Amino acid sequence: MNILYDERVDGALPDVDKNALLLALQTQLPDLEILHQSEELKPYECDGLSAYRTTPMLVVLPRRIEEVQGVLRLCHARKVPVVARGAGTGLSGGALPLEKGVLLVMARFNNILHIDPAARTARVQPGVRNLAISQAAAPFGLYYAPDPSSQIACSIGGNVAENAGGVHCLKYGLTVHNLLKVDILTVDGEHLTLGSQALDSPGFDLLALFTGSEGMLGVITEVTVKLLPKPQTAKVLLAAFDSVEKAGHAVGDIIAAGIIPGGLEMMDNLAIRAAEDFIHAGYPVDAEAILLCELDGVEADVHDDCDRVRKVLEQAGATEVRQARDEAERVRFWAGRKNAFPAVGRLSPDYYCMDGTIPRRELPGVLRAIAALSAEYGLRVANVFHAGDGNMHPLILFDANQPGELDRAEALGGKILELCVKVGGSITGEHGVGREKINQMCAQFNSDELTVFHAIKAAFDPSGLLNPGKNIPTLHRCAEFGAMHVHLGQMPFPELERF
Repeated sequence: MNILYDERVDGALPDVDKNALLLALQTQLPDLEILHQSEELKPYECDGLSAYRTTPMLVVLPRRIEEVQGVLRLCHARKVPVVARGAGTGLSGGALPLEKGVLLVMARFNNILHIDPAARTARVQPGVRNLAISQAAAPFGLYYAPDPSSQIACSIGGNVAENAGGVHCLKYGLTVHNLLKVDILTVDGEHLTLGSQALDSPGFDLLALFTGSEGMLGVITEVTVKLLPKPQTAKVLLAAFDSVEKAGHAVGDIIAAGIIPGGLEMMDNLAIRAAEDFIHAGYPVDAEAILLCELDGVEADVHDDCDRVRKVLEQAGATEVRQARDEAERVRFWAGRKNAFPAVGRLSPDYYCMDGTIPRRELPGVLRAIAALSAEYGLRVANVFHAGDGNMHPLILFDANQPGELDRAEALGGKILELCVKVGGSITGEHGVGREKINQMCAQFNSDELTVFHAIKAAFDPSGLLNPGKNIPTLHRCAEFGAMHVHLGQMPFPELERF
């Protein structure tokens, strides 16, 4: 893979005596489960981005906080890198292990510690599945709003590390907007509490700083999340369009009309056909694009908003506007969208899931640009969007068994991310940077900004032992990328100028 690594991961990490480290862990933490045989380590060689694979030196699976502290303190003393991992569903290589490091798996911390229905909060361990929080809160008429498509499997600790979103983040926010407090352990095992039970806490907003830091600043041991009352009612409108540009314009028209849907999702024809074949959601397979617009709240308001949105969609050129007839059909509409990724996997031996964010006004032009880039690189792209907040997930179809296709897919993905920055967006919306997008960090940020990022990293982890080589590129590597001292908008990209 043509990706820029941090120098420390390129071979400058100190050699570690695996046997000596294993003996020290076994001696100091006799109850700790440690995997060290090659066949035991193989299942942990990647996260959800399977194109990048590295076999870890050791995998540890603690059950108690004291064991996590012990691992961190021992590794800190011996200068051994540590990568924290949750459910392993991440899509940016953020939990990719190191050959000379320890993989710290937090999946066994999977208890819901307390639900406070009066305060509308839940205290949970980092290995608790996203969906499990809502299931536990349901008897109290509450739920946890962020709902990434992997919510049945992904863990809340990973959600905090990547600042995950989901189909309902337009109205209810990302993970960072739904947190009150996070307990962490620093690289040397010190316990810190970021945030508080109150709506705000004094001092710097370290909770927001930590959320989305991708395991580079500390290891999460407990999370306190906000819970919301379940809406009285929710209705979904499905609108079909004969062009993706019309669908893109309709997104802006809905927001401009003063309506904030609970969810506003877009799928193009390739994604529509894949999802319909897989889920049988009732999608119109001849449409070039569809929008799913969910409106929730009290019955009277939702009824009025449905009428208003229907008129906006029709004026925007929708060829069909259909409202889910009942709760079963509403769930089916969303099932098609939430299963779009595995559905597209049925169309091609491999696919590469991108994650970028653009201003809503740029949606039609960016879709045209992606289509042109798809033709240029000779690879099909299925587009799935959190359209309301501009978070796009182009799925690049390729066959890794065909020479050169993986490299072309990666190059095409890089161009799409650079296009996002060029139109005023970001290289990530919810998947994080990890290893996957470290090149494009050089395109989004200049050397002064990257220096600040490194300073923050050094304040928490002076030795650079927590998840090294992820998220923040070195200035030396950015010089190689050609982005020193200039932003992407000032750089020549002639292949994109026509857009």
